[in-house]
Amino acid sequence: MSFRFRLPRFPGLPNTATAPFCPSEVAGSVEVPPSASVWQKLRLYVGPGLLVSIGYMDPGNWATSIQAGSQFGYQLLFVVLLSSLAAIVLQCLCARLGIATGRDLAVHSREQYSPLVGRGMWVLAELSIIACDLAEVLGCALAFHLLLGVSLPTGVLLTAFDTLLVLGLKGRGFRQVEAIILALVITIAVCLLGQLAFVKADWHAVALGFVPSLQAISSREPLYLAIGIVGATVMPHNLYLHSSIVQTRVIRRDAASVRDAVRYTRIDTIVSLAIAMVINAAILILAASAFHRSGNTQVTELDQAFHLLDPLTGSAAAAILFGVGLLAAGQSSTFTGTIAGQVIMEGFLRIKIPCWQRRVITRALALVPALVGVMTLGPHSVGKLLVLSQVVLSLQLPFAMFPLIRLTSRRDLMGELVNRWWVAATAWMLFVVISAANVWLVWQVFID
Repeated sequence: MSFRFRLPRFPGLPNTATAPFCPSEVAGSVEVPPSASVWQKLRLYVGPGLLVSIGYMDPGNWATSIQAGSQFGYQLLFVVLLSSLAAIVLQCLCARLGIATGRDLAVHSREQYSPLVGRGMWVLAELSIIACDLAEVLGCALAFHLLLGVSLPTGVLLTAFDTLLVLGLKGRGFRQVEAIILALVITIAVCLLGQLAFVKADWHAVALGFVPSLQAISSREPLYLAIGIVGATVMPHNLYLHSSIVQTRVIRRDAASVRDAVRYTRIDTIVSLAIAMVINAAILILAASAFHRSGNTQVTELDQAFHLLDPLTGSAAAAILFGVGLLAAGQSSTFTGTIAGQVIMEGFLRIKIPCWQRRVITRALALVPALVGVMTLGPHSVGKLLVLSQVVLSLQLPFAMFPLIRLTSRRDLMGELVNRWWVAATAWMLFVVISAANVWLVWQVFID
């Protein structure tokens, strides 16, 4: 039995959960005609992967890639590659779960586990959204600080106004959100590629950096950063999000149509996350080319990178592009965080609240630690706080991975779309490796 969570009414503001941020309001809202051509179907299925991909290029990724590139050059590029491949595997499982069963990971988790376990999983999922939003707040605040010259606390407060974007899109179609996300992804890509034009990358060394090497992570510092990249890449709330938003497409429930939907969604996921991988690699290549090769091997803060780009590249445009790209990366959470929050609340608790209230709650819970952090630790605290947010995400990730792999390996739920043995083996191997890596990362953070 579903119910609505009552919050105070505000005149002129929506009092119900509305499209395009409420998953139940947009489910089955994008028609895919059975007679459509291959290219028409591909165009209609493209979108959910983009919403997921934006979480793989957020300010947390920027922080870890900048530090990795400045300290170790191109050596850790293979970690970006392997992390992205792991993300593709997990996100494809999410999409298949949503298409095959018509229910998302949060709903399945509520139905498959006891109420106590389900509530615990909900709390952890909410913490992951808040941690991710904290990273977005810090990234946007730093971008405002660098581009507009405002103080960091003022920049943090400015991020609260992104709720207006949620209100502005009330009642619109889900495709409009996907179009905005596409624009943000293009903005980030153009900014980073523009910055690469100002630096002289060693492309032979770049190619070698993509070759896996145990020697490159044989000592403590590069291993620590490598695990940080893994933790910043695979976002736990994205697993809930993706399994829900793939249901925005209207498909027939016969076996051939479902297989068709899985095929096109897989293409959307792989291409979108490949773009995210290129962007993350570009951040690392930029840091390695601009900082490491010039002897600046201790660039650990994003504001350091911003101020060093001008003198090292000889162009003020490089730093401006850096700030604009960072702002676009941070602003993306306005959309994905709101939708993921609604997915989790509806799925675990069967609660619906107005989307703008969901946004206000999440942003308020992120603003408090962000403000306390920058006012207590000073202007150079963003990097430390971003690492902390990634640690929180790392702690939650295995709790989302475990039910996902278990559910998609059940034939009674998935039918012919059940995981093949080699897919299940790969997924469980990723679970073990990522869990062990995250435990090590958290342990090292507390030791340090």
